[in-house]
Amino acid sequence: MNKVFQALNDETRRNILDLLKEMDMTAGEIADHFDISKPSISHHLDRLRQADLVTSTKKGQYVTYSLNTTILDDILNWFIMLKK
Repeated sequence: MNKVFQALNDETRRNILDLLKEMDMTAGEIADHFDISKPSISHHLDRLRQADLVTSTKKGQYVTYSLNTTILDDILNWFIMLKK
């Protein structure tokens, strides 16, 4: 769970998650929304993937990224259990 919180600690990664909430996107499509280099976007996507917050699927020469809602459900359940 530490990787999840480390990934969520960065504003760019949170913004990427907001984009993926709307639709699945390739790294290039995601990069179009930011004023940072494509290698930086790839680094952020890798951190999100390591934290299981996003999944990736290779389609031809492109990799499509999707929001992994399962891990978000696990985090919410963890917070609820803390509150009890």
